Amino acid sequence: MVPRSINLATPIGELKSIGPKNVVRLRRLGIHTLRHLLWHLPARYEDYSQTIPISDLRAGEKVTIQGEVIKISVKRIFPRRLTIVDAIIKDDSGVARAIWFNQPFIANSLTEGTPVSLAGKVSLDKRGLYLGSPTYEKMTSHTGNLRHTAGLIPVYPETEGITSKYLRFLIQPILEGAYFEDPLPKTVREQYGLVDLNIALHTVHYPSREKDIEAARKRLSFEDLLMFQLKALIERRKVAQLTSTVIPFEAGFIKKVINSLPFVLTGDQKIAAWEILSDLQKPYPMNRLLEGDVGSGKTVVAFLAAMQAAKHSFQTVIMAPTEVLASQHFQTIRMLSKDHDVDVALLTSSQAILNDQEQTKAKIKQSIEHGAVQIIIGTHAVLQKDVRFKNLGIVVVDEQHRFGIAQRSALLKSEGQTTVPHLLSMTATPIPRTLALTIFGDLDISLLRQKPKDRMRIITQVVNPKQRHETYSFIDEHIGAGRQVFVICPRVQLPTESIIPETTLARQNRAHNLCATTGGLASTSAKKPMQRKLNLLWAEVKAVTEEYEKLSKELFPHRRVAMLHGKMKPKEKQAIMAEFKSGWHDILVATSVVEVGVDISNATIMMIESADRFGLAQLHQFRGRVGRGGHQSYCFLLPTSDETLVNKRLKALVASQDGFELAEQDMKLRGPGEFFGIKQSGMPDLTMAALTDMDLIKKARIQARILLKEDPRLTRYPLLRQRLEEFRSLSHFE
Repeated sequence: MVPRSINLATPIGELKSIGPKNVVRLRRLGIHTLRHLLWHLPARYEDYSQTIPISDLRAGEKVTIQGEVIKISVKRIFPRRLTIVDAIIKDDSGVARAIWFNQPFIANSLTEGTPVSLAGKVSLDKRGLYLGSPTYEKMTSHTGNLRHTAGLIPVYPETEGITSKYLRFLIQPILEGAYFEDPLPKTVREQYGLVDLNIALHTVHYPSREKDIEAARKRLSFEDLLMFQLKALIERRKVAQLTSTVIPFEAGFIKKVINSLPFVLTGDQKIAAWEILSDLQKPYPMNRLLEGDVGSGKTVVAFLAAMQAAKHSFQTVIMAPTEVLASQHFQTIRMLSKDHDVDVALLTSSQAILNDQEQTKAKIKQSIEHGAVQIIIGTHAVLQKDVRFKNLGIVVVDEQHRFGIAQRSALLKSEGQTTVPHLLSMTATPIPRTLALTIFGDLDISLLRQKPKDRMRIITQVVNPKQRHETYSFIDEHIGAGRQVFVICPRVQLPTESIIPETTLARQNRAHNLCATTGGLASTSAKKPMQRKLNLLWAEVKAVTEEYEKLSKELFPHRRVAMLHGKMKPKEKQAIMAEFKSGWHDILVATSVVEVGVDISNATIMMIESADRFGLAQLHQFRGRVGRGGHQSYCFLLPTSDETLVNKRLKALVASQDGFELAEQDMKLRGPGEFFGIKQSGMPDLTMAALTDMDLIKKARIQARILLKEDPRLTRYPLLRQRLEEFRSLSHFE
């Protein structure tokens, strides 16, 4: 057979074996092109390398048997809406049963006399040994080419309507006889002991030996890590070639500003401020990430940079992801700048304030255009076409790390402005070093690990169901002493389309209604495993609306309880946060809308319902909302059941208050994709797993530097250059 070259950019819908419905389903798995399909790698493998005689079957074992169907029948149990297919399989050593549930079509496929290969787990009931819901495939001969029931069988990440068997059906014919041009130069592969791309793809999907899988995965991971490093180095060079405003660093002026602050800067804040102010003096744009633990004081560092810019008649725009956080930044900076001659504006979709006066948006925009406002704070509303700047010098983006050059250029609205503003990204989510080196390799990074010296350690405790009453009493005592409480729940209400496949909404809603009316789980005897899991999820996960009703009417009717979630209108959220900050509300029941940046110094208790549903980094963020005043603070973690009391994430949170240490643990426990919310980024799971491999990342980084030093345009490596262009066209983390 002559190997055929395949275009990996081919849209998945152009494959003859895939219909329109499955195109939609495959896209839910992030599969849009042939490359996505072939790089959708197995999560694990079932070992069916040993085919055994039926007489050797033992309960509990996973096996492969081959024989002939001598009898098959279909039984329907109507009250339970259950269909059972029961088959008798015979080989030279004996007979065995195979049973499938709710798959009546199997009886039409495996008719009596059909040679068949079966792979699955052996179980035992009162009628004897049987294979429960085994994988099967018909054989043209007993030694036919089997893809589902013999050898190491790949098991893939799945979604509703897309099974591993279907993915094997798609992938194996493509790999048979295909040839893929390897973008990695032969010299690079030889230097690092990497196998050819064709060998890697064939091996990772259909390995003949388990020990070969790791070499295949290493080869595929290295390529994507190299793409990240090449992209980062090229972006750095691009930034260095741009022209930016030069903002001189006046140490005497900054010292006066620092001395006017109502607190003492930490050592980390001083170092970060020096790094940023030094960058602003350069003729090319700063491209820096300010990474700080919760409560480490990132806003103050950004304020110092904004003040230096204002001193030289340059404007600074600070963008936050939510109106709640934008409003808080505005209040903080207004407080810090009250003794200085600087005008500060807040501009969001629902608010327009200049200094302490509400104004029309049009008037504030006019003031910004004329340069009368030095610091502008808002959400992405400041990117609107009618917002123009007279002399924009710095862009500060909070919690939006990949705000790149293209988006930054959108801020250059004023005619005649040809320079690119300096960029400072900020995040309160400590990023593991391997992730920072790979994904944020184009950014310089400043770290804030220290917290103000007067901050007390937050007492963190996992609360089991028997301790709930005691915990509520403790909370009530603290409210009586004048303190305030956060209660966090995973969801606003019981599940919506955002987490439930559209095709099953009606069935799932009916199941939820049954749960609600009976006070327990709906009957799951005739439901799929996914359905049972969702029912369990609904029964366990606390909803904000339900929790609010319970706390305000049953547990704390004598206290003032408020509710906050992302579905509220901006003005409602602003009003509730303002009331809570003023001390009007005792308890605030909320979703993760309070995860980042919310600063209530009088709040001393953070109670997190269904704590095991959150990642470690997110739990640490929640905990950081308390402990900001002079009172001892507490964080109570309430898991969904007794079984989760041994949860590693919760134990780690109790043991440590260092966000950087917890971030490393979180990424190890959940993987980079889940840790950073990038699961749907289009990056293969394998590459995300490689983000924990420091050695491989360093090798890719070194090789990227060597390649670009020898050949800056990669003209000697056209395949590698084409692969890089494809990689850069993807919107990873943008």
